[in-house]
Amino acid sequence: MEELLELKELLHQGKVAEALIIVEELEEMSKIDKLNKIFSYAIILLLHLIKKIAEKRTTKSWETSIFNSVKQIQRSNQRRKAKGTYLTEEELLETIHDAYESALREAAIQAFEGSYEAEEISEMVDREEIIKTAIDLILERNKL
Repeated sequence: MEELLELKELLHQGKVAEALIIVEELEEMSKIDKLNKIFSYAIILLLHLIKKIAEKRTTKSWETSIFNSVKQIQRSNQRRKAKGTYLTEEELLETIHDAYESALREAAIQAFEGSYEAEEISEMVDREEIIKTAIDLILERNKL
């Protein structure tokens, strides 16, 4: 909020160059917030994809979590007025890769009633295939 007030004041004073610096800072802050949201939902998405593959089964709850996570990632990444997305496909893929380890650790707690370590769960699944599935779902290249 402070930045908006400062921006308004700078514009009233005709200091456009200084105002543009604040606009860029606000844009960066917004992108970081979007990235953090997408990262959080990516962990949930990957968690359920890992459990689904490792346990060779699914539940309605997992499918709903996958669906909801995909929708939230799509929604968070969508630019409303300017159209397009906040993150490029490459940035989205990087975020999914970053979230994988956290999802794997959580899967070790949840899958098989917590009887396996993350490294053991990792051996039961194909990391790249799970990441590809996640990206395909987010980019709507396949449906559940």
